[in-house]
Amino acid sequence: MENAHLRLGLLEYVRITEKTSTRIRLRVDRYIGEGRQAHLLSVFGNDSDVGAITAAVHEKATFNLAFPDGTTKDVTLGEHACCYKGAVTLPDRKHSVRHMLAVSQQLHSNGSAGRTILLRYRREEAWAALVSFLGLPADPAWANHILQIVEERRGIEELDGIGCHPVLISATTEEMLEWIGHGLRSQMLAFPGSNNPIRWPRYSIDSLTVPL
Repeated sequence: MENAHLRLGLLEYVRITEKTSTRIRLRVDRYIGEGRQAHLLSVFGNDSDVGAITAAVHEKATFNLAFPDGTTKDVTLGEHACCYKGAVTLPDRKHSVRHMLAVSQQLHSNGSAGRTILLRYRREEAWAALVSFLGLPADPAWANHILQIVEERRGIEELDGIGCHPVLISATTEEMLEWIGHGLRSQMLAFPGSNNPIRWPRYSIDSLTVPL
């Protein structure tokens, strides 16, 4: 990827004790955050640095995050964050690169309490995610009508992101069911014409992680 480094962030962790001082910096390829609260953090580097950052996440540490545009912010994943580690093999490197993905407790329970975080906002994708997370009885054809209501109520908020354009959709299951019911009664929405399984569009991981 040409000039990929220009699209990466930089995570810095500093720990000072009576005897030692530690400073670790790792590149960030994906990030979702809301103010100081980080929800998703994807970093890569050598084994020892990634291990130290993983331990710091579990210790609820605060990190300094530099965005690709040069702005900085102190962030933390808070309590009960989950970390997933792996290795990426590159053809021109003798040793593999370590990778760590950290997910906040809020993102782990995505969709609960009327808060749904998405990597990006497209009506069809957002509607499929909301129906799945909130357990709604719904049809793909209802996406435009319901999400227009959410947009008009300013229920979609842009979040901080690196490598994606994340949004927070604020809508509860009860609200969604009320809007669906009203749409059906007013004939703005219609039930499917046949009594068959509803087929939802499929989205690949690659397509969802490509920024708009």
